[in-house]
Amino acid sequence: MAVLWLVLLIVFIFCFAALVVGAPYLPTLNTQVNAALDLVDLRKGQTLIELGSGDGRVLIAAAKRGINSVGYEINPILVVVSYLITMRYRKQIKIVWGNYWKKQWPDADGVFVFLISRYMRKLDSYLSDYPHKPIKLVSFAFKIPDKKISRSEDGVYLYQYK
Repeated sequence: MAVLWLVLLIVFIFCFAALVVGAPYLPTLNTQVNAALDLVDLRKGQTLIELGSGDGRVLIAAAKRGINSVGYEINPILVVVSYLITMRYRKQIKIVWGNYWKKQWPDADGVFVFLISRYMRKLDSYLSDYPHKPIKLVSFAFKIPDKKISRSEDGVYLYQYK
């Protein structure tokens, strides 16, 4: 019984940690995943970063389109799950465990987020100074305050940084 409580406490701590740095785990629906990949419009061989990659479903959808991707996830349970689920696409997908605000991001052509509102302005500031421009941002559900949306579809918003 004590082990069960310990496991539940650990899971709670990891879920809370994700909320503190970005957003809790909520899987993105296939409709929004497809809309995001359509909007970001990356070509085969280009790179997509996913901040808070959860179970890896966006990474897999990108890999099926020939897009390389790097997923950042703070929850080690989800890192293990996504690592196992994405093994088939290991040449195209890299999963990084940790806080994406404290990691060095690779050169990328696009970024996908499902990030809560209070962090969107911080992300906008980061991408405005991103050294590997141009870069596109697709955000599910949450908008960047005072930033022009290039296009939108099914609750997914595209922003361009030049």
